[in-house]
Amino acid sequence: MKKIILLHSLIITSLINASTVYAQSADVTKVQTFIHSIIQILVTLAGLVATGFLIWGGIGYITSSGNPESLDRSKKTILYSVIGLVIVLAAFVLSNIITQLATSAFGATQ
Repeated sequence: MKKIILLHSLIITSLINASTVYAQSADVTKVQTFIHSIIQILVTLAGLVATGFLIWGGIGYITSSGNPESLDRSKKTILYSVIGLVIVLAAFVLSNIITQLATSAFGATQ
């Protein structure tokens, strides 16, 4: 019983005497840099995946041996991988434009 009371009193004392925590200064460029880095990584990964599917579709197209079903499936794979690559690159360009507009509108903090 004494151990429980001692433990509770230590916990309450540590909660009451907690040190003061101050908020960090608002540095928008750190957040902007972090988000931009995440977008670059995602674009790189998506580009690699689209390139892999483009190669997969090309190999399927070459090895279809005149089979219309395999040929059609390979054509669709190539088409969809190119569409995906275009969408990813457009999103990357759009994010860069938005970043530049936001920087010019709100100013860069240094």
